[in-house]
Amino acid sequence: MTTRNTIGRHSGSRYVRGERIKDEVYRQMFLLEESRPGTAMGLAVALRAWIDADSNPAGNGGRRWLQKVSPICLEMIEASMKSALPASHSMH
Repeated sequence: MTTRNTIGRHSGSRYVRGERIKDEVYRQMFLLEESRPGTAMGLAVALRAWIDADSNPAGNGGRRWLQKVSPICLEMIEASMKSALPASHSMH
């Protein structure tokens, strides 16, 4: 009997790269919640990297994740930008 190496569905380098980018998106979200400087841009860049990586082209799981997390990220970015505006600009 020969031993057969089975490659799991999640062992591909594309999947691993996508998961690492997802982790970076979450990390940037936490940093933005802590009001760390520059994290709004970091979050936007991480989201863009995930989209560019197209981590799961054969399935819809990645797209569903993106549809779920993107609105949250955008709200966080918008809120951080509003809080960064001087008081004279936020009254308009």
